[in-house]
Amino acid sequence: MADSNQFNLSDHDYATKELSNSLISKIEYLKVLNDAIDEQDDRLVYQLIDGQRYSKEILKAKHSVADIENESLILDVHDKISAFLSKKLITYLREMYPFFYFEEIGVGRFQFYFGNWWGRRLFGELDVLNVKFKFNAEEYEKLSRAFELEVENKRYNTDEINKISEETDSLQELIDGQDSRDQRKDEIRKELKRQSQEKVSFWEQSKQKEQRQKLMSELSKLTDLDEAANNAYQKIRENEEKVLNLSKEDTLLGYEKQSIITKFGTFENFIDHNNSLYRDYIADLIARKGRVD
Repeated sequence: MADSNQFNLSDHDYATKELSNSLISKIEYLKVLNDAIDEQDDRLVYQLIDGQRYSKEILKAKHSVADIENESLILDVHDKISAFLSKKLITYLREMYPFFYFEEIGVGRFQFYFGNWWGRRLFGELDVLNVKFKFNAEEYEKLSRAFELEVENKRYNTDEINKISEETDSLQELIDGQDSRDQRKDEIRKELKRQSQEKVSFWEQSKQKEQRQKLMSELSKLTDLDEAANNAYQKIRENEEKVLNLSKEDTLLGYEKQSIITKFGTFENFIDHNNSLYRDYIADLIARKGRVD
């Protein structure tokens, strides 16, 4: 019995020591993080909140150093950490991406627009903790496609505008043909009236009936075209509005393309900078600090 009690006490002492060490580790982690924040050491904060990524991308370590347990302690204050880190990051981004304009939409949450011109686009959100742009997929795809179409000497909406313009031309032809349709309808009515008054033999009645049916069918088609012509005015106005909006969109995409070319030279370089943004920014923080920890 004595041996059993001794074993239980030793086991309890071991558990107590493990708990104490675990708490000390957490306290030390939080203290280092708090000191880094007090000292405005954003680089160290980034290392502490995601040691695995920092180890892989910055230190280029073969075996990443992660402190996932302790990092999980601050999950509930990520928004506040994001707010803290956003000041230097956005200052950096304004220099690297002068065409992006950031707007805070919540604690530590930022969305950004492309350009400062009228009708500018909401282009996505900024993930401060991961130093990453979360682009609006639809807007980004439009910009990407606009660059691809350059080789064809086209703008993003060129084909759609041409399609709408062809429809508008057809509608205008329908409207312009009103006089000739009216003349033809008058001719048909006169012919129908003449036939109704004409007396034909029993053997010719079948032929006359067939002619009347053809004339009636033609008259019906002409009447349908008249109805379509009446609706064409509204459709043309709608098409003009569509073309105007598509042209405006092409103009905005042109501004965006020129902004990227001016800063990065090519869209591919823009993509490369986006992909290396985390590494580039941490490197900038290290350079400004003047040392590597």
